[in-house]
Amino acid sequence: MAQTTETQTGRGPLVGTLVGVVTSDKRDKTRSVDVNYSDKHAKYGKYLRRSTRYQVHDENNIAKLGDTVEIAACRPMSKTKTFRLVKVVNAK
Repeated sequence: MAQTTETQTGRGPLVGTLVGVVTSDKRDKTRSVDVNYSDKHAKYGKYLRRSTRYQVHDENNIAKLGDTVEIAACRPMSKTKTFRLVKVVNAK
């Protein structure tokens, strides 16, 4: 999927994390994050823009609507929430 392979030198995201944009911050300690990626069509070979929405645990309600954030997989916090907020990359 859209997992990054940058090193942990501070130049890019951590290995195994995703970068996306916060699309909803209305719930307490939970954010909805859209992660965009390109996917190659199996038959025609054209690259298509796709997106996946993740429910992210944000313990201190740091991320706000429109922020670019880095998220990572974690243990299930609820039925749909299996990602946690690593850091806010770019605050809006």
